[in-house]
Amino acid sequence: MRRALAVTTATAVAGAAWAARRALNRRIGRSPLWPLPALEVPVSGHSPRRALRALIVSRSQPAQDVLELTLESPELPAWTPGAHVDVTLPSGLVRQYSLCGDPADEGRYRLAIRLVEDGRGGSREAHAQLVEGAELELRPPRNRFELLPAPSYAFVAGGIGITPILPMLRAATAAGADWTLLYGGRSLDSMPFLDDLAAYGDRVTVHPEDEVGLPDLTPLARVAPGTLVYCCGPEPLMRAVTEAAQHPAAVHLERFAPSAAPGPARAFTVELRRSGRVVEVGAEESTLAAVRRELPATPYSCEQGFCGTCQHRVLAGEVDHRDDLLTDQERGESMLLCVSRAKGDRLALDL
Repeated sequence: MRRALAVTTATAVAGAAWAARRALNRRIGRSPLWPLPALEVPVSGHSPRRALRALIVSRSQPAQDVLELTLESPELPAWTPGAHVDVTLPSGLVRQYSLCGDPADEGRYRLAIRLVEDGRGGSREAHAQLVEGAELELRPPRNRFELLPAPSYAFVAGGIGITPILPMLRAATAAGADWTLLYGGRSLDSMPFLDDLAAYGDRVTVHPEDEVGLPDLTPLARVAPGTLVYCCGPEPLMRAVTEAAQHPAAVHLERFAPSAAPGPARAFTVELRRSGRVVEVGAEESTLAAVRRELPATPYSCEQGFCGTCQHRVLAGEVDHRDDLLTDQERGESMLLCVSRAKGDRLALDL
């Protein structure tokens, strides 16, 4: 009898432990916070992705003010055309760069970085400090610019925006799809990868602005049915492509600079529910800046709505989403503090 009771008790304990583990796993899956909110001060709003280490095996200059890096490591994951990686620069800054190599080259990534003298400093640091033989930290690829299957494509690239388009051309060619590329830039010497593109012959139209002016986008209104339009480049180019396209819904864009804010900003209140604090967000400051006054350990990186480091769960209130990263499902339960705001007067965050 005692033995049967012991077995029953052990079974019950094991069952309770199993149920607790399941509940814990569900809690982890529901919450973007990591570690779990047992910490006195929440330290992260984005599930961690493992850091990768890669060696810079070559450095070159394919065009004026453009740095090309080839990285190698056996731990580099596979990727698909349109993917980008988050690169951690020596200073700790995190920047996003499209992969422009060949996905078939296992263990090898290729990046191209244009120098922006009046930018936020990331490109200047990359050009000055990312040298051959150095080790670089990055995070696994993400793809918000996926090449969808189609019978034909119209690709448009502006300047360094050619980087995510290059592997798409290989993939479209391998799939037997019809495609054309309009590639514009300030001048020929500022446009990288012209040698790579020469192999595609008259499918590619190179359009240096200093020689021939602005590109003619009216052919986008006459593309064959089912054609998808892919564009990466400066914001004015992407806006013009969207306006010129016959079917704007068929246009796919890749941005690494924030689009214009949708409407004026105004002040609102944020409740940090787990911390038991309330902060006021001024009309001229970001939600992130206001939250960090109370919780200075709240992590962030790009401050432009691209990297996802400051993603946090929203418990109450309607969000004015101003990012180019989150999916519709993610927007239903979270926000990026660096760019997004409240639509109403109040938000409650799981912080």
